[in-house]
Amino acid sequence: MSDRLRNNLMAVTIVVAFWIAMVIPMVVQAAVIETDAKSNSTVTSNSTTKSTVRTNPPSAISPSLGQNTKCTFGVSGAVQTQILGISTGQTMRDINCENLAISAHLFDMGLKIAAIQVMCLNDRRVYDAMKFAGTPCAIFDPVTGEGLIGKAATAEWKKAKNKKYIPKKQDITTMSKNDFLEKLVTGIISVLVLAVFLI
Repeated sequence: MSDRLRNNLMAVTIVVAFWIAMVIPMVVQAAVIETDAKSNSTVTSNSTTKSTVRTNPPSAISPSLGQNTKCTFGVSGAVQTQILGISTGQTMRDINCENLAISAHLFDMGLKIAAIQVMCLNDRRVYDAMKFAGTPCAIFDPVTGEGLIGKAATAEWKKAKNKKYIPKKQDITTMSKNDFLEKLVTGIISVLVLAVFLI
């Protein structure tokens, strides 16, 4: 069992124990409103009325996140139980979208090599496509201080010192057995905790 999974299990156990021992009994006692009414009439009739009023908790509503710029997107979510409601949200940057926008703007300004270079240095698929097409990505020549293209760029890319500038391949592999088990256990624990709150 990985340290991360062990830490997640310990944290969930502590939270569940705290809720069961402390919060749920107090909320149950506080949520029940009991009223007793007794009335006596001259005809000597006694009546006792007992009413229990339970109210629904207010709803947790996820925040609405507007799109501030072209290459951002909002992620939000909410969970509501009989006791507790939580909502959260945040904005995420789309780096690939930013690279495409920068490249498009450079191309529109007539800087075609610079536009291609933005994509070459950020995406291995573009780097490989340019290489296989016989038009390698441009590279900086440390001796002359100029950018190299064509055959000169191919020769410069072959040098060992320039290998660090080649973008790394994206690792597209299946999920390992340990990762799958960790996600499965975390999901089951989350469902059980949510079920405890809903009961």
